[in-house]
Amino acid sequence: MSAVASPERGGEPSVQYHVVLGKRNEVVTGADGADLVITVGVADRLLDPTVAYMQGKLKAAGNTGQLFEVLRSGAVAEALAAIELPA
Repeated sequence: MSAVASPERGGEPSVQYHVVLGKRNEVVTGADGADLVITVGVADRLLDPTVAYMQGKLKAAGNTGQLFEVLRSGAVAEALAAIELPA
């Protein structure tokens, strides 16, 4: 789910995803120390990530240019859809 190539070498940035289930309860995937950290609520994780970002439902920490790159590639939508939530 997170890219391993370094953005300095022309690869995609590494991304860590947080899906918030409730107060102090979230599912986290991706490497610690990632270039981007994307956080979205469980109810909003299947929305178009670009629309969710523009509506303030998807938050990101890191370089905005890199964020737009992974949003455009479709990697964020794929990764969020693939996250398995607890039963």
